[in-house]
Amino acid sequence: MQPLLIKEINAFLSSLIGYVVMVVFLLLSGLFLWVFEGDTNILSSSYSDLSPFFYIAPWVFLFLIPAITMRSFAEEKKTSTIELLLTKPLSLNQLILGKFFAGLILVVITLIPTLIYVISIYLLGNPVGNIDLGGTWGSYFGLIFLSASFLSIGIFSSSITSNQIVAFILATFLCFFFFTGFESIGSFKLFGSFDSFLINLGINTHYQSMSRGVIDSRDLVYFISLILVFILSTKLVIKSRMW
Repeated sequence: MQPLLIKEINAFLSSLIGYVVMVVFLLLSGLFLWVFEGDTNILSSSYSDLSPFFYIAPWVFLFLIPAITMRSFAEEKKTSTIELLLTKPLSLNQLILGKFFAGLILVVITLIPTLIYVISIYLLGNPVGNIDLGGTWGSYFGLIFLSASFLSIGIFSSSITSNQIVAFILATFLCFFFFTGFESIGSFKLFGSFDSFLINLGINTHYQSMSRGVIDSRDLVYFISLILVFILSTKLVIKSRMW
C-alpha cells in the first residue's frame, strides 16, 4: 500500500488541486479570523479563544474535501485505469485505504500551518498563555476525525460515477447532510424521543463534543463507524464492477 500512498500524495502535490486546497483553506480561515469584521474575528473578541476557527473549518472542508476526493476513482473509471489498478498486487482494501490516507495526510499538512493561530492567541492572552489548550487540542482531534469522515464520503461518491463534477456535487451534498442534516431534522421535534437519536447521527454533535476537550469513547466509535461504513460501501461498489 505504501507505493500507492506515495503515488497519491505525489499526484496531489504535482497538480494544482493540492495547493489550491491548502491556499484556499488558509486564506479563508485567516481572513475570517483576523481581517473580516464579525463574530469570527478574534481581535474583535474579548476572549483568547480559537473556537471561531473550529466553527469555520468544517464549512470550508465541506467543499474542499470533495474537491480532493472527486478524482480518486472517477478519474480512474473515466481513463479506464481502474482495471489496471485492480490487476496490481494490491488488495481492494489497500487500494481504497491508500487513497483515503493520502487525502488525510494532505488535510493534516493543511492544518499544520494553523498552529500559528494557537501560538498567536497564546501570546495575545492576558495573562500570556490564557487559552484552553485542552479544548484546542480536542478541537483539532475532532477536526481530523471530521475530515476523515468527509474523505470517506467523498471517496464513496467518486466510486459510483466516472464524472468528477457529479462526484463533487454528490460528496458535498452527503457531507452537508451528515454534518448538519440529521441535526436539523431532529430540531423540528417531529419524532418525539427519536429526535435525540437523529441528532446523534449527525457529525456536528460529535464534533462539538470533542471540541470541549474531552475525548469520549462514544464519539470515537461514531466517527470510526461512519468512516468504515463508507469505506466498505466503496469496496462493494468497486467489487460490483469486477463481477
